[in-house]
Amino acid sequence: MSRVLAFDFGASTGRAILAEYKNGKIEYNEVHRFDNVLTEKDGHLRWDFPYLLGEVKKAIELADNADSLAFDTWGVDYGLVNADGAIADLPICYRDGRTKDAPQKIFESISQTDLYEKTGNQIMPINTLFQLLTEENDSADMFLFMPDLFAYALCGAKTAEQTIASTSQMLDLKNVKWQKNVFALTGKSENMLPPIVESATVAGEYNGIKVIKVAGHDTQCAVCAMPSVDGEEPAFLSCGTWSLIGCECDEPILTQKSMEDELSNELGANGKINYLKNISGLWLIQEIRRNFREEGKDYSYNDMEQLARNEKPFEFFIDPDEDIFASPKDMPKKIRDYCKKTGQGEPQSDGALVRCIYESLAMKYRFAIKQIEENTGKHFDVLHLLGGGTKDSFLCQMTADSLNLPVVAGPTEATALGNIILQLIALGDIEDVNAGRAIIKSQENLKEYKPINPQSFEEAYEKFLNAIK
Repeated sequence: MSRVLAFDFGASTGRAILAEYKNGKIEYNEVHRFDNVLTEKDGHLRWDFPYLLGEVKKAIELADNADSLAFDTWGVDYGLVNADGAIADLPICYRDGRTKDAPQKIFESISQTDLYEKTGNQIMPINTLFQLLTEENDSADMFLFMPDLFAYALCGAKTAEQTIASTSQMLDLKNVKWQKNVFALTGKSENMLPPIVESATVAGEYNGIKVIKVAGHDTQCAVCAMPSVDGEEPAFLSCGTWSLIGCECDEPILTQKSMEDELSNELGANGKINYLKNISGLWLIQEIRRNFREEGKDYSYNDMEQLARNEKPFEFFIDPDEDIFASPKDMPKKIRDYCKKTGQGEPQSDGALVRCIYESLAMKYRFAIKQIEENTGKHFDVLHLLGGGTKDSFLCQMTADSLNLPVVAGPTEATALGNIILQLIALGDIEDVNAGRAIIKSQENLKEYKPINPQSFEEAYEKFLNAIK
């Protein structure tokens, strides 16, 4: 029997999940949850790392006698380590505005096509390459991605786990090595690059507990927990603050079309390439709920769903990935302005605003799946919806109808379970990711949504395309 502690950090909360593996089953429960709130310092949006590390240590005490622990977080962000070993300042958040113009500066030295062929990442201003280009601290000894920074703070390991490194726009995916010529465009010393290690490896110890490098990128942890079965051609949708929709491939796809379609290649923990698209996800729902609360409307998520259900369908659409929706504040106004600008009129009621978000997300998933099928030659017969979005039955059913595919929702705790599986592999309890997936399929409560009214989405799709041109 092994006891493992999985730390799963999202953009708004952090959680510690304690799991026991015995008799071929994984039993788990949440032992600690805490807020992850951005703070502003020196004109930048930052993560309060000392506070988060303090919460990690609290969780370790609460877990009592774990055999191992591991971290997964969002992608691209990093912290800096000084030559004396101290962590320099608070890590800057990807939602900070510093990188807005960074891609254009990089393109003065390398073409967009060449950059994509070398790194395989969807080119987004938030990517680590562009963050490092704008990094004002020139004295740091090394940068470490967020999950690696937590591991370093506990056991001193200065390494980068391969899946989180593959979100950086600086990795040679085929050879799993840094693209040093690309990194050089940042103007930073090559010595800042941490050595790369595989997923499911032991990095060191903290108070007698093994510190393990799992898939540092939370999406890759979630995909490890995808309960797929032999014989199916699955797509996945890891649905939380971000929606990451894609599939597993044997090789990266680095074509011009793939780049123009803004698709991304990332390393999976099982040696596969996760070929996917980053789409703004439940962030829009979370943010508009916060805005409603500021107006004195204390809606629960269930309240918002009911309001949306009562509205007329397919009246308004937005592109969830439009830049204006990426930053906080004034989400209702931003949606109204977008709809007005695109000739749709303005959604007046709160329910109409929420329905607009739901339908736009479901349509964007359809848009992305079509692109992925075109670039891979695959034809999917099921979508595995993973993570917090599984709780939202309205969105799950809309997604099934929009894609005209059965949607298997679950597990809700996919990211934490993927983290747990990879720890158990490192400890020798489970053979590989496929064995872990079989355990999850056998024990988790999965719900299937079959398409009920796909024709309605088919008819409205053209209207969506016109709205996002």
